[in-house]
Amino acid sequence: MIPFLDLKKINAQYQIELKEACARVIDSGWYVLGKEVSEFETEFATYCETEHCLGVANGLDALVLILRAYIELGVMNKGDEVIVPSNTYIASILAISENGLVPILVEPDINTFNLDPKLIEQAITDKTKAILTVHLYGQVTDMDEINSIAKKHHLKVIEDCAQAHGALSIGNDGKAKKVGSLGDAAGFSFYPGKNLGALGDGGAVTTNDSELAATISALRNYGSHEKYKNLYKGINSRLDEIQAAMLRVKLKYLNCEINKRQDIATRYSAEINNPKIKLPVWHPDGSHVFHLYVIQTQSRDELKGYFSKNGIETAIHYPIPPHKQKAYSSMGDLEYPISESLHQNLLSLPIGPNMTEKDITDVIGIANKFLL
Repeated sequence: MIPFLDLKKINAQYQIELKEACARVIDSGWYVLGKEVSEFETEFATYCETEHCLGVANGLDALVLILRAYIELGVMNKGDEVIVPSNTYIASILAISENGLVPILVEPDINTFNLDPKLIEQAITDKTKAILTVHLYGQVTDMDEINSIAKKHHLKVIEDCAQAHGALSIGNDGKAKKVGSLGDAAGFSFYPGKNLGALGDGGAVTTNDSELAATISALRNYGSHEKYKNLYKGINSRLDEIQAAMLRVKLKYLNCEINKRQDIATRYSAEINNPKIKLPVWHPDGSHVFHLYVIQTQSRDELKGYFSKNGIETAIHYPIPPHKQKAYSSMGDLEYPISESLHQNLLSLPIGPNMTEKDITDVIGIANKFLL
């Protein structure tokens, strides 16, 4: 069986360094908001080309805290609207509603799966305060266009980078910038299956806004900026020392793993030629880091079953669009036909960085043999 993602093998490559990092934390006697978190925050901020990084408990909290901080700073008020893609993972939308803000869903581009800039302005009202864009599956959104719209309408731009660590945005000026530095603030997830995954849960916020960073730093720690003094009614959402130490090890190898994923994607895109399969649209410029390699097919269940029968594990991301979830039943009458089509037709192929050439060849061969 070719697994969809073999985390055990991925982490086994670095097991000596990971165990040493874990021992270092145990021996330190300091387990919350210590040296490892501080060092990781510095290293990840440098990697993302931002001034600030704040480690938090998970990716959802990263987005929740960004929006909460904007409310505390008076930039937003409960009841304000935040534009978000209609086909994202539900966490992007949960972060908005958790803060008493209103998610305004906008359809994606059917080829890139990312928020379609052409549809944003028609969704803006006098209550719109931000655009929360998602670099879905690891591909960067058209940030030049989104930032231009945001500037015109005086909106904040928040990046959901949960699937796009290390992806590059090639601007109209030809310069490359990393995700996490492309808007006003960004949220990252370090869930184990991410391109930069911890050995547990974790997340981070990156930003160049010092006031926002200071506010999030307090909010994540019970609202406290100084021990026993609380500026805000905060929460407990802190990246712990052991996970920070794990991430410091794995960050060193992130670019190498991205290169492996891109190499696999290059082969898939060049060699899968089944007319029943629509391949993702992307450019070999670093703007897609392939957290997932997602194809479209109108025979998804049959194709998934065919892969499984032939020893290849695939996955569906995600079977139910957010507006059709029971949690958002108030949106049930809304129609987002592009999103609904994508959620019915998408299938993710294996693209783990530890795949062998034979594994890749086998996936391609089975994809091309599928007939219906």
